[in-house]
Amino acid sequence: MQSRTPPGAEPGSTRAELDSLLSAELTSVVAGARRRAVRDGDRQIDTAHLLHSLLESDPAVRAVFGDGGQVVRLLGYLVQRSIGYGLQWQGTVEDSGAVPLVTSVKEAGWSPAAATAMETALDRAELRGDPRALGMDLLAGLVTDPECRAVEVLGRAGVDVPRLLVRVDAECQEYAEEYGTGS
Repeated sequence: MQSRTPPGAEPGSTRAELDSLLSAELTSVVAGARRRAVRDGDRQIDTAHLLHSLLESDPAVRAVFGDGGQVVRLLGYLVQRSIGYGLQWQGTVEDSGAVPLVTSVKEAGWSPAAATAMETALDRAELRGDPRALGMDLLAGLVTDPECRAVEVLGRAGVDVPRLLVRVDAECQEYAEEYGTGS
């Protein structure tokens, strides 16, 4: 697969290129995660920032969790990260090592695990024949790394991650059939 980022690209142009590959909703999610990381004093956008922003911004992602209670529990854990839960993450780089680091998303300020999740989202969209990744694609990218912070939060909230991935895949397939982006 060819890299989406030209070699030596500057962070500003990389952000614009990345944004062109995301749905409007997912662009909003990334912007929210970036703001959250800055506000929390974190050096990088990590997978928990992305999960938090996905849950707040994307109704399709919230819907895949089923009952609203699970989303509320997840948001509770994510809100607490700056006041207790998650303090062990401050000042550290998220690199679970569970999945190989992909370097084509060269956005400055992304943890290796978050960059890999975004690359997975872009790959899923491409395989589906869609020019733009959806929030559901990013959620799938997050849950495929069992060692990332987002999966830790999901586990603490009682989410069955393998079952969640099956539901995400079904929703993406349904989207592809409805909008004619799949094969």
